[in-house]
Amino acid sequence: QVQLVESGGGLVQPGGSLRLSCAASGTIFSISAMGWYRQAPGKQRELVATLTSLGSTDYVDSVKGRFSISRVNANNTVYLHMNSLKLEDTAVYYCYAYYRSTTYWGQGTQVTVSS
Repeated sequence: QVQLVESGGGLVQPGGSLRLSCAASGTIFSISAMGWYRQAPGKQRELVATLTSLGSTDYVDSVKGRFSISRVNANNTVYLHMNSLKLEDTAVYYCYAYYRSTTYWGQGTQVTVSS
């Protein structure tokens, strides 16, 4: 079992920055990948960023060059650094972890980009 607790969402103006955190606990050894999805109102959930256990990263095209994902193993936390935020980044962001063929989810954190 893996438990994920997210934090860091909020309201930010266009062009601003936020950092989301996802702290993992439980049976966390050999997690294959962690990352973030988001879901905007009326839209499907989309994969935003992934970080594998080998250190490779991947991003949806719309956030490349603006978002970056990182992990601090000492505290089992994954971060999503979001810069140059746009109105269309507004969504609920969900952390996920893929472990032993099972996807675990955080509770979600709201990011609102508005002037």
